[in-house]
Amino acid sequence: MECSTKFIKFSSSLGVKALQDGQVIAFPTETVYGLGCVYDNYRAFLKLVEIKKRPPNKPFTLMGGKDFDFNKFAYIDDKIQRVISQFVPGPLTLLLKPKANLPYQVSLNSPSIGIRISSNSKLQDFISRVGKPLLVPSANLSSMPPLLKPEEVYNQFKGQIEYIIDDAYIPSKPSTIVDFTNPNQIKLIRLGELSFDEILKVYKGE
Repeated sequence: MECSTKFIKFSSSLGVKALQDGQVIAFPTETVYGLGCVYDNYRAFLKLVEIKKRPPNKPFTLMGGKDFDFNKFAYIDDKIQRVISQFVPGPLTLLLKPKANLPYQVSLNSPSIGIRISSNSKLQDFISRVGKPLLVPSANLSSMPPLLKPEEVYNQFKGQIEYIIDDAYIPSKPSTIVDFTNPNQIKLIRLGELSFDEILKVYKGE
């Protein structure tokens, strides 16, 4: 069923309520536009999968607000904590070992979950107002290039999502993705804004 897609600001309570009610909305990060739903609503997850046209066995990134607790969702050692302290919030997605008893849609029984805190302070505040982390992929159809402008998001997803947050930001490369699940060999999955060499130095304590 189609809906009327509207542009709103981060300050609007409409986006917060939509997410709390199990809807999917679009918003800017400090890198590209994202789609999001609350992490603990399975129906919202299925809606996100349908809108994104993404394989249902591929986990979405978990994105938190200002008070996000990594230890609630993943196993963190001292080396990973150094990376978090240095680069988070920021354009970095950390692939980590998930804690047990998370909702199925968070990890999809995968050995890792991606976690990210955007350095977009408006987005951090917004997620904090929602009251729980979000599942967030980039705002594009699966295998297509990420979208950078609200108008592009509207053209691709109009009628499928209620709200697109249109707040001024400067689009850039997607986040760097690093796999920390093997402490003996961390792996670069995708190079984005952050240098993998710099992340590796901090991880090793150099």
